[in-house]
Amino acid sequence: MILAALAVFTCIWITLMPNACAAAEIKRPRQLCASPMGRARNSKQETGGRKGDSARVWLPKQEPLLRIEDHEFAMRPGFGGFPVPVGIDVQIESIDSISEVNMDFTMTFYLRHYWKDERLSFPSTTNNSMTFDHRLIRKIWVPDIFFVHSKRSFIHDTTVENVMLRIRPDGNVLFSLRITVSAMCFMDFSRFPLDTQNCSLELESYAYTEEDLMLYWKHGNRSLTTDKQMSLSQFFIEEFSASSGVAFYSSTGWYNRLFINFVLRRHIFFFVLQTYFPAMLMVILSWVSFWIDRRAVPARVSLGITTVLTMSTIVSGVSASMPQVSYVKAVDVYLWVSSLFVFLSVIEYAAVNYLTTVEELEQLRKTGKISEMYNIDAVQAMAFDGCYHDGETDMDQISFSFHSEEESIQGRVTGSLSADSSWRKRRKSFGGHVGRIILENNHVIDTYSRVLFPIVYFIFNLFYWGIYV
Repeated sequence: MILAALAVFTCIWITLMPNACAAAEIKRPRQLCASPMGRARNSKQETGGRKGDSARVWLPKQEPLLRIEDHEFAMRPGFGGFPVPVGIDVQIESIDSISEVNMDFTMTFYLRHYWKDERLSFPSTTNNSMTFDHRLIRKIWVPDIFFVHSKRSFIHDTTVENVMLRIRPDGNVLFSLRITVSAMCFMDFSRFPLDTQNCSLELESYAYTEEDLMLYWKHGNRSLTTDKQMSLSQFFIEEFSASSGVAFYSSTGWYNRLFINFVLRRHIFFFVLQTYFPAMLMVILSWVSFWIDRRAVPARVSLGITTVLTMSTIVSGVSASMPQVSYVKAVDVYLWVSSLFVFLSVIEYAAVNYLTTVEELEQLRKTGKISEMYNIDAVQAMAFDGCYHDGETDMDQISFSFHSEEESIQGRVTGSLSADSSWRKRRKSFGGHVGRIILENNHVIDTYSRVLFPIVYFIFNLFYWGIYV
């Protein structure tokens, strides 16, 4: 029995022993191969694990500094108590454009808010502030400032949103934005272009009345700063000032409102060159017709029509660049008075021409030479140059020409000395004859108009520039 048991045990041991050795051999090479590189990998994993553990430990320490998750930032600081004071200061970068047609202006500036929120306080041994970008703005409470009478506005976003949030350990917050705003400016053009415009940009809280939020200028009038190099093409910037007030809405209540006021005085030199000086030239040019022969109908009529049309073009050009207001502007007064002078010069010649015709008919009726006025020579001459030629005047000219020819023939015969004296006499006689013709053809209305028109226009300019400048 003992032998049989030993034989069975031996057989089992022989059967199981190779499998155990094979399993041991399989496990041993893996441990041997894995040990040189495995230790390095394990050491890196341990190091990485330590670093990962360090990062995970650092985030919880830094995150609770502001304790944003522990507070409800949908409500203002000190809700239920006194209104939260919010200081404002503005640094104006540029006034980009001013439009008279749309009655608005566009301004780019830095808007800074100052307030205290104890919910954002954090412990600090160095008393250094923390600075954040726009991503934190959505998680905390900020003042809801908007611009009254604004048409368009946007926050600059190149290369990222131009928003800065700086928090101090005691909870004082600085919130800064770079904004461009287009807002209404209620302009008065009664003195245009000799005008001065007062424009303002108004800031106000949209939701919080004066019981919840108190807006004020952080540093008084010094809260508004500008670039010294800032200039405009059509305006002088005379003054920038800051002021404050309140606004009442019947459905919501009283709100604090801040004003950015600036005064603009228009450059006049551009309009002098483009409007006033051309109008003056047209008026002076219309006076030239007073010195032209009253019988030169085409010359005086064409000159008058040209000046009238030019004045209408100037008036239309000025009106096209201005808003359609229902009151009279200063430039309208000047242009319409100048147009009136030009128009009166045309009417003056119509009166002169009519009275000249009446006078000549009366003279011809008295002398009995009415039929001579319609002779063939006068009709042909008038068809040639557009002027009526009096028969007596033509005979005088023919007689004068005949005598001149006789004097020239006698001068050639008597010699050089007598020729010089004859030439002087002929020239004197011709000048006196032409002067007599001009004086005889000059109408009394033309004579008075040569003096009266310039004097009245000069007096008008004295009153105009004295009142509006």
